Amino acid sequence: MEQTDAGPILIFRNVSFGFDDNLVLRDVSFELTRGATLIIHGAAGSGKTVLLKIALGLLRPTSGRVILFGLDVTEYTEQQWFDVRSRIGVLFQEGGLFDSFSIEDNVGYPLVNQPLLQVPPEEVAPRVEQSLEFVELGHTLEKFPSELSGGMRRRVGIARAIVTQPELMLYDSPTAGLDPITANTIMALIVKGRDMRHATTLIVTHRHQDGEILERYRWDDSIGGLQKLEGVSAGTRYLVLEDGRIAFLGSPAEFDACNDPHVAQFSSR
Repeated sequence: MEQTDAGPILIFRNVSFGFDDNLVLRDVSFELTRGATLIIHGAAGSGKTVLLKIALGLLRPTSGRVILFGLDVTEYTEQQWFDVRSRIGVLFQEGGLFDSFSIEDNVGYPLVNQPLLQVPPEEVAPRVEQSLEFVELGHTLEKFPSELSGGMRRRVGIARAIVTQPELMLYDSPTAGLDPITANTIMALIVKGRDMRHATTLIVTHRHQDGEILERYRWDDSIGGLQKLEGVSAGTRYLVLEDGRIAFLGSPAEFDACNDPHVAQFSSR
């Protein structure tokens, strides 16, 4: 398939993953359009992280097709994926930082190790500093991950994810294990990245509050914080997995109105 900038940025077509009767994902289909937000809920073991890993090329579907940036990447080799991943930012649940690297080197790692980006050496440091300032951690350049709190490490992870200015952002349970105040700070930064950088956003989360922040708030740079919307953020949808299958896929209004007991436990009702 030839690359095209038209149409959805990510498509899953009847994607399954697993072996024989032990399928982790079962016939999953959805589309994520450019600039949109997809919030994925589901119980532990429902297939959320597997879906994310397939979207990132870390796992290959047992069946079905994955279309990314207009390319059928289903059968891509690791070398082919290496170039595609330069267009994706990802925040792993624990931040995924290198303990032996300084914060500056952690954030700069994608710029230095993605040849396709062709970032001149003299531009690396300024872009790292800009990215850390974006998450309000410009003072941590020379520190190491062990010197930072869990919430700060998560913010460094966001800085590293956005430093390449990716078209697609993937978040794997970004608020897991954090206290409510820190979790809301992380979500504010995710909204800030979405609204100021116009990145397509896919987030896996257990907290219904995370989805509510994404759908009901926007980043207002004039006040340096979140502003509540009159309605909901355009282009926001929810996807709920149950035992590897899609139990729900729809708008925030449809999500709140859904009477399915499994789906309702993830909404605010």
